[in-house]
Amino acid sequence: MTEIYKALSDESRLRILNLLLQRELCVCEIEAVLSMSQTNVSRHLNKLRSAGIVGHSKKAQWVYYALNPEFVDQHPYLYQHLKEQLNKEPQFISDLDRLNSGKTQAELCASPATKLLKEKL
Repeated sequence: MTEIYKALSDESRLRILNLLLQRELCVCEIEAVLSMSQTNVSRHLNKLRSAGIVGHSKKAQWVYYALNPEFVDQHPYLYQHLKEQLNKEPQFISDLDRLNSGKTQAELCASPATKLLKEKL
């Protein structure tokens, strides 16, 4: 149980968890929405995964992260509390607005070099 609370004690991990409460996402989507580096996102996801809060699955070349259903089953009150409280904080609301901005995975996951190339064409 202490590993769960340690994992949840970081604002960046809470921001990531807030997104994953909405739907399954790949690292580059989280990176784009939160304006975090891939290294930081991966490091935080590993902490959440080690605590059993999130899980991952591989689909083709993409690794997707989602809330671990076992976490929800084993800690329903904590899960509900997180959902309720994260929806009240301005930073988390702003993150969800960016996530739900209508951009596709391809748009969110395009590398800066790819975006720059498209702009020049």
